[in-house]
Amino acid sequence: MGYSTGALALSDVERALSMLEGSSATAVELSALRISELRPLLRQLGSLDLSRYRYVSFHAPSRFDAAEERVVADAMAEVAALGWLIVLHPDTVHDLGAFRQLGGLLALENMDKRKRTGRTVEELRPFFDALPDASFCFDIGHAHQVDRTMTEAHFLVKAHRTRLKQLHVSEVNSGSRHDALSQSAAHAFQRVAAHVPGDAALILETPASPEDLERQMAIARAALAIPDDAEKTPA
Repeated sequence: MGYSTGALALSDVERALSMLEGSSATAVELSALRISELRPLLRQLGSLDLSRYRYVSFHAPSRFDAAEERVVADAMAEVAALGWLIVLHPDTVHDLGAFRQLGGLLALENMDKRKRTGRTVEELRPFFDALPDASFCFDIGHAHQVDRTMTEAHFLVKAHRTRLKQLHVSEVNSGSRHDALSQSAAHAFQRVAAHVPGDAALILETPASPEDLERQMAIARAALAIPDDAEKTPA
């Protein structure tokens, strides 16, 4: 369990990692949500101390045009060479074939309700058909926003359980912004917790101050039935 750097400090990855020092986080997702952040972050990778983390993933830019797609795909191949899972928003892709080289290290994420596709099992089907080796990043906050009953969340987990390598955990408000976890969201998440693979990494996308990191992780741990000593169990 750990955090997305983008949730903690936007494009300032070093600041986000500094915030996590001394926390119980054992996982981190390095975020380059804006394409302008991609190359600067790639240049930083060799100097970042990630030795305390047992799990590292990378979030690809969430928006790019067709002319930029090959640059993004080639950059993600550099990241894949490190063995890290790469999270990609399916709605931003123009040519799925550009990302086929990433195999199982590519994880498609289910989307929030403002997006035109990628929100449900049916909308994700053509993406997984075109990328049969791809993994799945289950954004439980997105699924909860799309369907408050968590029925679609259940379908997503059932359909892609064998692909599910990582969860994004937050509360997503009506404006599709990631918020801190509330007890009501945590209660809703419990409806699918039993079906989430035990070896999936949990990455929080909740904004949090250094003082609030542990409380947010505790809420997520309780919501998804993760034991208190889960960080001691091999992933």
